[in-house]
Amino acid sequence: MESYAIVQASGKQFWLEENKFYDFDKLPLDRGDTFSLNQILLVNQEGVVEIGKPFLGDNYVVKAKVLRHLSGPKIRVYKMRPKKKTRKTFGCRRKLTRVLITNISKK
Repeated sequence: MESYAIVQASGKQFWLEENKFYDFDKLPLDRGDTFSLNQILLVNQEGVVEIGKPFLGDNYVVKAKVLRHLSGPKIRVYKMRPKKKTRKTFGCRRKLTRVLITNISKK
């Protein structure tokens, strides 16, 4: 059975599994750096579920590795005022960091 954790990161909650990658908002880390996530809400390891109130303490560790930095898909915004010949188009691409979850373990 797979182990997974629900973690709060980048202002969102993520369901994380080992050896899978996820896209977080841009982190101030370099490619290849490793770090640990400490705001863990829930952990399931081989059917044993532990729930935090709201977070689990320092009992569990989720280790991650930065794979690369990238830009998300472009979002286009088009504003127009009818009968005034006023049009404006602009777009935005979110900066993201791709992270590989290497380990979910108990201390």
